[in-house]
Amino acid sequence: MMSISREFVQAKALMSYGANIPDMFRRAADFADKILRGTKPGDIPVEQPTKFELVINLKTAKGLGLTIPPTVLARADEVIE
Repeated sequence: MMSISREFVQAKALMSYGANIPDMFRRAADFADKILRGTKPGDIPVEQPTKFELVINLKTAKGLGLTIPPTVLARADEVIE
């Protein structure tokens, strides 16, 4: 199973690739700060996530009989063994 959240991988999903949630919360705090300081919400540009993370669960891969290539493992932000 592929998901967008690391929490699913920690709960035995095979892998996830998605936006870094803590970074998104930090960006949301920046927006709230700007609004509280008087910036109109309509004047704040919409932003796309800039930090993404790849998390792989090797235990699940092994259980499914899959071998994850070393090049993919090297790119992962976290590998759960």
